[in-house]
Amino acid sequence: MKQMKNSQIAGITGLLLLVALVLHLAGFSQWKDYVLIASSLFAGYFIAIKAFKALRMKAFSIELLVTIAVIGALIIGEYVESAVVTFLFIFGAYLESRTLEKTRSSLRNLIDQTPTEATVIRPEGHIKLPVEEVVEGDRVLIRSGEKVAVDGAIVSGQALIVEAAITGESVPASKSIGDRVYSGTIIDNGYIEVTADRVGDDTTFAKIIEMVEEAQESKTTTQKFLDRFAQIYTPAIVILSILVYAISRNVELALTFLVIACPGALVISAPVSMVAGIGNGARNGVLIKGGEIMERLSKIDLVIFDKTGTLTRGKPEVTEIKSWGIDENTLLRLVAEAERLSEHHLGQTIVAEARKRELPLNEEPQNVEIIKGGGMLAIVASQHLAIGNRKLMADQGVSIPEQADAYAVSREKAGNTAVLIAIDKQLMGVISIADQIKPEAKLAINQLRDAGVKKMVMLTGDNRHTAQLVGNELGLDAVHAELLPQDKVHWVNKFKSQNYRVAMVGDGINDAPALATADVGLAMGIGGTDISMETADIVLMSDRLDQFSHAYSLAKATVRNMLQNTILAVGTVVLLLAGVLLGKIFLASGMLIHELSVILVTLNAVRLIRYRAHAKRETKIHNVAGCNSDCQTA
Repeated sequence: MKQMKNSQIAGITGLLLLVALVLHLAGFSQWKDYVLIASSLFAGYFIAIKAFKALRMKAFSIELLVTIAVIGALIIGEYVESAVVTFLFIFGAYLESRTLEKTRSSLRNLIDQTPTEATVIRPEGHIKLPVEEVVEGDRVLIRSGEKVAVDGAIVSGQALIVEAAITGESVPASKSIGDRVYSGTIIDNGYIEVTADRVGDDTTFAKIIEMVEEAQESKTTTQKFLDRFAQIYTPAIVILSILVYAISRNVELALTFLVIACPGALVISAPVSMVAGIGNGARNGVLIKGGEIMERLSKIDLVIFDKTGTLTRGKPEVTEIKSWGIDENTLLRLVAEAERLSEHHLGQTIVAEARKRELPLNEEPQNVEIIKGGGMLAIVASQHLAIGNRKLMADQGVSIPEQADAYAVSREKAGNTAVLIAIDKQLMGVISIADQIKPEAKLAINQLRDAGVKKMVMLTGDNRHTAQLVGNELGLDAVHAELLPQDKVHWVNKFKSQNYRVAMVGDGINDAPALATADVGLAMGIGGTDISMETADIVLMSDRLDQFSHAYSLAKATVRNMLQNTILAVGTVVLLLAGVLLGKIFLASGMLIHELSVILVTLNAVRLIRYRAHAKRETKIHNVAGCNSDCQTA
């Protein structure tokens, strides 16, 4: 028989019940019974097919219990009961599936936003291609109202771009030459040409969809327990119903007991909450990689932050250059030549400053060595450069004159990072770089405290003066500076040994080991590195820290919702069974209440889709944090 939808089966069964009612009122009792039997067999067929499929997979399903009950009701002549039970079960399944669709609406909306076409600039002209045929290196043209189909950098034009699909932010972002754009975003106004460096399944948007799909299919610890419980519970109910019949000799009572004890609401109580919670996160730019991570996040009581790019904007600027025995611009040019091969925020800031001053950068650095947590070594124009902090200088045998050290300390106390430069083992200069604290950082930290986080700590490789300034400004409980990646891992393990449940928030390659060590690792998404996104349990797709406070509150709300659903499901079954044994609940009425409990559990979970812990965050950030261009520098 051709596959029919639950809505169609419920419609036909409901119509047959209506016909049976009319025949009953008209006095055609025998014909009424025939119609009720036909209705039971029609709907029961589809229920029995599902039960048989489950049995082949060695699973005891709810459909099996209903099938047994319906066959029993038909045998003893309870045609009204059998017809009503099959109708209610099918109709309940239809309503349940409709409601469940809403919990997956965030994923479906994401998939609907997937671009399908792209205009590529080729020698033969502008060609519109399916996105699957765009290759790396293609120059892609995007106009107002069109979707960006690739990840890449803008090489021509400027535009306002809505990045809600990636970051959760609905306010358009201004983008111009050199800025990166992402697949799935939409040009609100403007015109750009982009060189594609990620296409198809490699784009950020494709990875988001993949992560959300995997997360919604994953199971929490509670779900795994409920699945195991259902496999024991269902056959146990069959045995108990046989015992009820053996004691009472009442077939209808035993069949009612069998149907009422179905664990339908209990089985879906946890997954439906998790699917809704993960969907909410995706819609708000927070990718939570599974229900188990959601559970762990809800229990976090200590948060560790990296500084640069996490608590600060990650867009530092050169504030001063001090040189000894060498021209300032010459020093800057040599350092920028080496730093072109560095991915570090500070290195790229130095390169940007050299380009801003229009200094020629055409020397190819040799023997480049990145020293994690220290800086870098390189040979530029036959000169050995050491660029980094005091530890690097000491390791390279570079002595720091008292005057230079005093200058560096004074710059650090003013909120700068002092980058020391040695040429051929001689200290030749200091480049001062300052970053700004993110305007939403203070509010986000206060929100986390209000939500239940007990302690917040900063771990950074930056100097202690700058780090302490940021820590004091944001009211952090502790600041640990001048750390190497392995030092951050040590602190994470130390806090875990003190029975804290630890979350680590970072965005750099040097944060990846600590992200992996923490109970929950959170990466600052499109502003972060690929390795930190892969390592992290949660990815914040915007560089906004208040997404973390939303994720934390959402995790607590989701776990709370799951608990509510479990209590509702168990409570309903207990009350129904008590009613059955006391003779107050019968087969049809019991099934109605049972299906209502399934729908209530699902509806309760749907509330999570629109959950928003801090609905007026932008206004609050402006009023409470109150900093933009005048923010404390770090």
